[in-house]
Amino acid sequence: MSDFLSDINGYIWSNALVFLCLAAGVFFSIRTRLVQVRQIPEMIRLMFRGEKSPSGVSSFQALTISLAGRVGTGNIAGVATAIAFGGPGALFWMWVVAFLGASTSFVECTLGQIYKTKDRLTGEYRGGPAYYFSRAMAHTNASGAFKVYGLVFAAVTVLACGLLLPSVQSNSMAVAMNEAWGLSEWVVAVGSVIVLAFVIIGGVKRIASFASIVVPFMAVLYIFFAIIIVALNASEVPNVISTIFASAFGADAAFGAIVGSAIMWGVKRGIYSNEAGQGTGPHAAAAAEVSHPAKQGLVQAFAVYVDTLFICTATGFLILSTGAYRVFEGESADGSVIAEGGILPADVAVGPTFVQTGFDSFWGGAGSSFVAISLLFFCITTIIAYYYMAETNLRFLMGKAATIEIKPLRSTLGANLTLLLQALILVSVVIGCVSTASEAWTLGDIGVGLMAWLNIVGIIILQQPAFKALRDYERQQKLGQDPTFDPKALGIMGATFWENYDPVTGKTRETADAP
Repeated sequence: MSDFLSDINGYIWSNALVFLCLAAGVFFSIRTRLVQVRQIPEMIRLMFRGEKSPSGVSSFQALTISLAGRVGTGNIAGVATAIAFGGPGALFWMWVVAFLGASTSFVECTLGQIYKTKDRLTGEYRGGPAYYFSRAMAHTNASGAFKVYGLVFAAVTVLACGLLLPSVQSNSMAVAMNEAWGLSEWVVAVGSVIVLAFVIIGGVKRIASFASIVVPFMAVLYIFFAIIIVALNASEVPNVISTIFASAFGADAAFGAIVGSAIMWGVKRGIYSNEAGQGTGPHAAAAAEVSHPAKQGLVQAFAVYVDTLFICTATGFLILSTGAYRVFEGESADGSVIAEGGILPADVAVGPTFVQTGFDSFWGGAGSSFVAISLLFFCITTIIAYYYMAETNLRFLMGKAATIEIKPLRSTLGANLTLLLQALILVSVVIGCVSTASEAWTLGDIGVGLMAWLNIVGIIILQQPAFKALRDYERQQKLGQDPTFDPKALGIMGATFWENYDPVTGKTRETADAP
């Protein structure tokens, strides 16, 4: 089974997907005139502004929901894996995919806001790729094809976020806790299930409240202590920087043979970490209460920087400056060792133990404990975000059938399938805790790759409304106005929520019409 899954992963994560991710980022950067650079001050301003309502969360809460999905094991174990199989140069390509991906994130998240709607069961805002695929082309001859496309994406997202991706997070958490405290994987599994069951049953509001407290605190704390370790090893920083760039372009003879792997692993782990183009960000973006879709597009673009340029960079510099790395030839730790920093034990597994060893080199056993605690919070919040995305797409798939009453059970079909999804994601967490790291990461990569293929191809086709929204936002911005959105004036069809939205009162005349 492992070989079969590895073969599938190899087909999905071929050079074609790597090229597509990079090419889309370049294209969107040009089309938006480098919005990821020009609008950085506005991104920061908007993060701390915006209103929440009974239907939507604030821009900051939507950002933290998004960061909850982005900031996870990819920032710790993912960086270690990228360096192990792609060399130090993989970190450079993670930076590249973050810079380019910020424009991709702007496009997808703006589309998520444009085509959001209300959930008829909860009254909350819902949105994401499945929604914009089915609505953006509803007035054209291609409406049927795109509705099917949206259904396919929704089904893939339920599979990926409900079953494949949670196991990666729980696996890294279990590995780190076993390394730090010797906890059994089953103990970690049971504890995680109890915490997750309490939070996810509370819905998006509880998810937003939980994430808005935990994510910023743990991210800042992790970056702070990682920087301290790097500062204590400051003499190595110039060599780290030169090694990263030499490895990225094959200038270092030791890494010359794996330049392709550096690009592949940098892009793969970059997208896994910051999720730009994967289609997860638009779900959180759609939940926000804003007066113009571009506002949340800008906020979500900044989330990519927070994830990769801040947290992943802190991890990468920590690993490389302390010498807690080992680079292998090939796609697994069975290959010959090309280079190593010299402080890793001979039998250490690729993953969070790289980072734990780096911290321990200065703090002793306290370093392993800190990483384990960091992963506990990062991974739990990421799994919670996965559940929210899976639930959103499950509601989309059910459509009006979600309200069908099952009389013997005195409940609706939607309520019962939601309970089934909650059970599924908890089972996935348990499976991840007791699986090998290789198996867990393979499943996660399959989930990320499938979503990225569908979403990036889709937003390349549907891109125009996002650019219209950006131009409209910047026009009003120059006039000193607080931008508001009128899709009809811009020739954007299918944005039914905004067609009935009153920017003065912040209320919509639209009845809840979404599944």
